[in-house]
Amino acid sequence: MIKSLTLFSTSILQKRWLSHVIFWILLLLCYTLAMKDGYGSISESFNRNVILLLPQIIASYCLIYFLNPTFLYKKKYVLFGFLFLISTYVFSILARVLVIYVVEELYREQPFRQESLLEIASDVKRLYQDFFHRVYLPVFLFASVMLIRERFEEKRRAEFLKKEKVIAELNFMKAQIHPHFLFNTLNNLYVLTLQNSDKASDTVLKLSEMLDYMLYKCNENTVSISEETQLIQNYIDLEQLRYGNRLELVFNKNIDDSQTQIAPLILVSLVENAFKHGASGTVTIPKIRIEIGVKNKQLLFSICNTKPAHVQKDVTNFKRGIGLVNTNSQLQLIYPNKHSMEVVEDKISYNVELQINLNT
Repeated sequence: MIKSLTLFSTSILQKRWLSHVIFWILLLLCYTLAMKDGYGSISESFNRNVILLLPQIIASYCLIYFLNPTFLYKKKYVLFGFLFLISTYVFSILARVLVIYVVEELYREQPFRQESLLEIASDVKRLYQDFFHRVYLPVFLFASVMLIRERFEEKRRAEFLKKEKVIAELNFMKAQIHPHFLFNTLNNLYVLTLQNSDKASDTVLKLSEMLDYMLYKCNENTVSISEETQLIQNYIDLEQLRYGNRLELVFNKNIDDSQTQIAPLILVSLVENAFKHGASGTVTIPKIRIEIGVKNKQLLFSICNTKPAHVQKDVTNFKRGIGLVNTNSQLQLIYPNKHSMEVVEDKISYNVELQINLNT
């Protein structure tokens, strides 16, 4: 029921002319019912108030669509105040003219003397005492409703643009990951084919599984933690095919619910960096330790890799490269105020500790 009313009200707000018509009809009905005792009957109250709708409507649209955007919003306050004062005088005259020449013709007992236009215009005190509020109470109410509506639409547009911006940025970052990740994997395959290794077929299979994951499953907002860890496992398997016994690697998983949802490709860049800048950059036996723990939708990810004793020029910008920057950007977009990441580096190792609250 509430959802239906929300959809109905939203559809009305989106149709500007319809919302305006409904506003003036409701206002007329409220005035008619509120003044029926004073005028003696509902029909007379309706007729009197429907006649006064003319100056009320003209004054409202003059204020909202001319005075405000032309002068007030452009900070021409003196000119706005002067023209607003003139408009209140003009529309109060119009209201009094309609009352005298239309309403009183219908309901006032004959004979009676009608004031001339000059007399009406010169009696400024009565205009503002008796007619200003009758015209401008609806005007101010209409202006308030329009202001609320504009703020609502601005907020809705801002939220839509923010959402579109997040989607665009995430898609851009995924587009960065795909060729970067694919390049490293194809390089592994190239090395194995040069060696005529039987492991080349295993590499093709693992690569196929990873491409299927990144091209299709990663289109979703979230994936299960089991799927994300399987991607990491496939990458590790590919790297181990390349390095063999020259690499010491530990990959521990302690996950209480394999269906816990996580944004895709959050962790794989960190794993890739560990191999690229740890295993590839050292002469001795490289060591990599990866820990993934999930308990009550709280993720703790730790990855540590050794570093070469003699640091070479960082042509790939390890600290500011695709992997770490990309992960930081995704975390800020997807898990704002719900994550923490700490990087500890010394002469022989590089360690990343990441915590994410996966509760939606």
